[in-house]
Amino acid sequence: MNGYYRYYVLGILTLTSLLSIADRLIMSILLEDIKAEFTMSDTQLGLLAGLAFTLFYATMGIPIARLADRKNRKNIVGIALMVWSAMTALCGAATGFVSLFLARLGVGVGEAGGSPPSYSLIADYFKSHELARAMGIYTVGAVLGTGGGLMVGGLLAEAIGWRMTFLALGIPGILLGLVLLYTVKEPERGRYDTRPDKGEQEASIRETLISLAANKTYVGVSISFALLTTVGYAMAIWMAPIMMRNFDVSVGQVGLYLGAAYFIGGIPGPIIGGYLTDYLVKFDERWRAWLPAIAIIFVVIAFWFSLNADSFWGFLGFFALAYAIFMLPQAPSMSLLQSSVHSGQRALGVAFAMFINNMLGQALGPFLIGVMSDALAPEYGSKALNYAVMSLCGCVAIIAACCYVWTAKTMHASPQHKPAAS
Repeated sequence: MNGYYRYYVLGILTLTSLLSIADRLIMSILLEDIKAEFTMSDTQLGLLAGLAFTLFYATMGIPIARLADRKNRKNIVGIALMVWSAMTALCGAATGFVSLFLARLGVGVGEAGGSPPSYSLIADYFKSHELARAMGIYTVGAVLGTGGGLMVGGLLAEAIGWRMTFLALGIPGILLGLVLLYTVKEPERGRYDTRPDKGEQEASIRETLISLAANKTYVGVSISFALLTTVGYAMAIWMAPIMMRNFDVSVGQVGLYLGAAYFIGGIPGPIIGGYLTDYLVKFDERWRAWLPAIAIIFVVIAFWFSLNADSFWGFLGFFALAYAIFMLPQAPSMSLLQSSVHSGQRALGVAFAMFINNMLGQALGPFLIGVMSDALAPEYGSKALNYAVMSLCGCVAIIAACCYVWTAKTMHASPQHKPAAS
């Protein structure tokens, strides 16, 4: 397949990832305005930002991914993109907590069809030794979506209000969905697979999940990556409210400065992580797990300095550093997740890993932080949210590092690691 065309496809999928993350996390920059209009608690905000989106996003991802392991993946991604974009626009018509919760459920249903088929497509457009690099580039879409969504969302919220901001962010996804459907080609499934195919395409969901559960490397990286993501969602969802509660800044300024920090820290992180991983695994494949184990400890250290900073610029600078380090493990984690399963299990394998990922990271994490913040508020006031985020992220980071080390132990020392057939 044409070398330039595969990068075009990667670019389209990266833009899809950008819009996915922007639509998912735009709630972050709008939380304080929504809280003020509907008089909500931090617990309710945590439910809207986390569980409301994740409930169907995580559960629908498994059957949709199974469909993607058999049917046309690019059609699934294109249709899903248009659905979640329409539901994002509908969030602007909410009349209270319940209606906004239901609209966010709709966004989750659509986005369930985005990532697993996209990862599977990328794995069939790029060879094994190029895969971490491609995953790193794809991950940049998430960074651009987070940073750009905050910047654009903050400026729009000040100019046209939070309701019209949702509408404005929904329109581009519908247009990109049409471009994807009509210009992206479905590649041959498993064309670069180096592992023998043992009929997973024909296996039932139950049989495939049993096979995945017996794959120690897959289980290890799924749990490890979920814990890593818990820290990431804590940053993505709660940093904007923390800035507005601790410093004298407007929603537009928060979007501009926090978005810039995401760009500065996040763009080089996944690319460096991808190239560094591709280099290190020439010596030992276990670096796909060792690198994230090391990185997450340094993430939380930098994050701790950010949340305890007295100055606005110290807060922002340490956060940019924390986010840059956080993005390093993304490429090795996702490339290990892909390489640990057969081509016929790929989309479902990613979907089940994302189920664990999102139930821990996006559903439970933000909710627990909201509950902790409400409990600490009487004593610590505006700093309660800082302490809630620090407490959860510190504990999760230690467990995640241990899980990554355990995952490495399930792998061979060979630079050509191939997990034992399940």
